Amino acid sequence: MPNNKDHSHENNESSVTTHRHAAKSSDDNNANTDDKNNAVAVSNETHQYVAQDEDQNDSKNESQDDSEDENQDENQDESASEGKTLKDEDFSEGMSDEDKQSIKEVASDDNLSEPKSYASILVEQVMDAKETFERSLGSLFTSAFTAGLEIGISFFMILSAFALLSGVLPSHYAIVLASLLYPIGFIIVVIGQSLLFTEQTSLLSLPVLNGIEPLNKLMRLWGIVIAGNVVGGCLFAALMIGLGLHMQLFSASDIDAYSEHVLGFEWWVIFGSAVLAGWMMGVAAWLVTSARDTISRIVLVSLITGSIGFLGLHHSIVGNIEVFSALLYGNTVSFWRYLIFLVIVTLGNTVGGVVFVAVLKNRTFLFEIERVKQQNADHQIARTNRRRR
Repeated sequence: MPNNKDHSHENNESSVTTHRHAAKSSDDNNANTDDKNNAVAVSNETHQYVAQDEDQNDSKNESQDDSEDENQDENQDESASEGKTLKDEDFSEGMSDEDKQSIKEVASDDNLSEPKSYASILVEQVMDAKETFERSLGSLFTSAFTAGLEIGISFFMILSAFALLSGVLPSHYAIVLASLLYPIGFIIVVIGQSLLFTEQTSLLSLPVLNGIEPLNKLMRLWGIVIAGNVVGGCLFAALMIGLGLHMQLFSASDIDAYSEHVLGFEWWVIFGSAVLAGWMMGVAAWLVTSARDTISRIVLVSLITGSIGFLGLHHSIVGNIEVFSALLYGNTVSFWRYLIFLVIVTLGNTVGGVVFVAVLKNRTFLFEIERVKQQNADHQIARTNRRRR
C-alpha cells in the first residue's frame, strides 16, 4: 500500500510537470504568434505610411504647380492694376488663347525697381496706339494741330539764337550751336502728349503689324495727323515768325540762310537724312515708353532730338515750319520747292520709323512669344509626368 501511494504521488507530480511544460510551450507559441502579428502590423503600417508620404509628395508637387500658376496669375493681375490692363479684346480676333496667355505673361511688369521688360514696353505702345485709333476725328486733328503749333517753338528759339550768334561766329558754327535748342518744342509735345507724326509713325503701325487694326484705318489716321501737324506749323510760321521779324529778333536774311542750310542737298541725301531722323524719333518714342518718370522722359527726349538738331537731320514737321517761313518771308524758296521737300522728308521719316523701329522690334517680340509658349508647353508636360507617377 505505501508503495502504491508513492507511485501515485510521483505520477501526479509528473502530470503537473507535463501540464506546466505544455502551458509554457503554448505561451511561447502564442508569444511567437503575437510577435509575428505585430511584425506584420508594423510592416503594414510602414507600407501605409510610405504610400501616404508618396501621396502627400504628389499632392505637394501638384499644389506647388497650382500655386505657381496662381502666383503667375496674381502677378499678371498686379501688373495690370499698376499699368494698363491687357484685355482679350485688345488682341486680334484670330489669335488663340495660348498666344493671348503668352503675351500677357511676357508683358507682366510687376517689379517697379527694375527697368521695364522689352515685351511690356511693346505691349504698352500697342495699347496706346489702339487708344489713338479709337479717338474721334476731331480729337485727332485738334491734338495734331496743337503739336504743329508747339513744335514751332523750337524753330523760333533756334532762329533767334542763330541771328544772335551769327554776328560773332561764322554762320556754320552759329547754326550748329543754335540747333542745341532743338529739343524745346519736342519736350512740350511729348510730355504734353500731343500727336506728332514722327513720334506716332512707328507707334500707330504696331496694331496693324499685329493684325488688330486694318491698314486703311492706319492710312487715314496718318493723314489726319500729318494734316494737323502741317496746318498748325504753317499757322505758327505765319503768325509767330512774322512777330519775331517785327520784334527784330531775326531778319529775312536769317530765315533764308537757315532754309538753305536745310534745302541745300540732293533729294536722295535729304531722303536718307529723313530716314535716320525717323529712326531716331521711333527710338525716342520707345525710350519714353520705357521710362517710369517725367524727368527721365525729358532727359531722353532732349538727348535724341538734340542729336537730330546737332547733326542737321531732316524732320518733316519742324522742316515744314523752317521752309514755309522762308516761303512767306524770304526770297529763295518757291512753293514747288517747298512741296517737294515736304513730300520727300515725310516719306523718309515714315520709312525710318516703321521699318527700323516698328517692324524690327515687333519681330523681336514675336520671337519672345514663341520662347514663352515653348516654356509653358515643357512645364505642362513635366506636370503631367509627375501626376502619372
